[in-house]
Amino acid sequence: MNPGGIGSPVAQGAAGESEERQLAWAYLSRVVLGPCPALTALIDSVGVREAARAVRERSLPPILRAATERRRELDLAARDLETIRALGGRLVTPDCAEWPAWRMLGLAQLTPGRDPDGAVPLVFWVRGDRNLAELTERSLAVVGARCSTGYGDRVAGAVAGDLAVHGWTVVSGAAFGIDGMAHRAALAVGGATIAVLACGPDRPYPAQHDRLLARIAETGLVVSEYPPGTDARKHHFLARNRLIAALSDGVLVIEAGMRSGARNTVKWARRIGRPALAVPGSVDSAASAGCHRMIRDGEAVLVTCAQEVIAETTPLHLPLIAGADVPGARELRDEETRVLAVLPDTGGRWPHEICAATGLSPAEVRAALVALDLAGRAASGGGGWRRLETSRERHG
Repeated sequence: MNPGGIGSPVAQGAAGESEERQLAWAYLSRVVLGPCPALTALIDSVGVREAARAVRERSLPPILRAATERRRELDLAARDLETIRALGGRLVTPDCAEWPAWRMLGLAQLTPGRDPDGAVPLVFWVRGDRNLAELTERSLAVVGARCSTGYGDRVAGAVAGDLAVHGWTVVSGAAFGIDGMAHRAALAVGGATIAVLACGPDRPYPAQHDRLLARIAETGLVVSEYPPGTDARKHHFLARNRLIAALSDGVLVIEAGMRSGARNTVKWARRIGRPALAVPGSVDSAASAGCHRMIRDGEAVLVTCAQEVIAETTPLHLPLIAGADVPGARELRDEETRVLAVLPDTGGRWPHEICAATGLSPAEVRAALVALDLAGRAASGGGGWRRLETSRERHG
């Protein structure tokens, strides 16, 4: 008899706790509508359910009261989860195994005071069946002018299509022009593509791309940090650009004016250590003036084809080595060793529990967990983080 089997009180209790956490994440996502470093820090410190309670009861420091007061009483969590599930999607949180933890590490290392919009997203609202972490394992952002020229469309179609053929996921923002062409090129060759929206995942933006977004969701993913029903706002697009950069190995710009939003995406790429690339155009073309400026100022590397793009970004894909199994592999750092020591073999512990057990700060725990995940020493699931057994431990 298995006391923890399906239908048992143990399994039902775990499922109930998981749903409560999902409701807490969904509630907080609508309360802040976007990045909120102070709320992320609170969740790391006390856990998501306790953070949700503190927001509801206004038991908060002044900085969080101001950020949460306007929508504190708007609890649509159950409805939002029902909406995204009806679309064939789900809410992906830091609790989930498919959370792209190592992709988010660059954002986590930014200084909140200097980059208030650069925080790790609270959650991802996702449409589509593909695994977010797996789909972004080898990905490239292709962005550019909304009012693209025939030249820009041809280059975007050729480069994005070649990248998709070579197994790269094409990430973009589903806008008119270069974004839309990049998505369509990936779809045309049966490749994978991700659309990152500045509105709720159920809101096609622009409206004329309703069918395109539906096609993307069928074979790739439509992703947003905003809950269902959220309208696109101007500042959402600037915040969205950091996610396009973070979910990719590099950012490629094909046609950009001097004031193009694509240059903002390049700024985020450079801030988090991603390569920035740009395709040149005619010296007479205003549509390429932004690309030329970035190349001239050393903000982006000049590329002309998919092979050059791959050559500039592939160094990020050196083989990962599990430290306990391969002679000469990197030894664990002190923080990683301390975190690994308190992780259980079964079940799991949440980051705030690990902080309490190790005395490390939330930032140190997050960084250690990502490093352990990359090394194959730890993994996250519905019950939190747990230790993974290495081959040396299995065989004595």
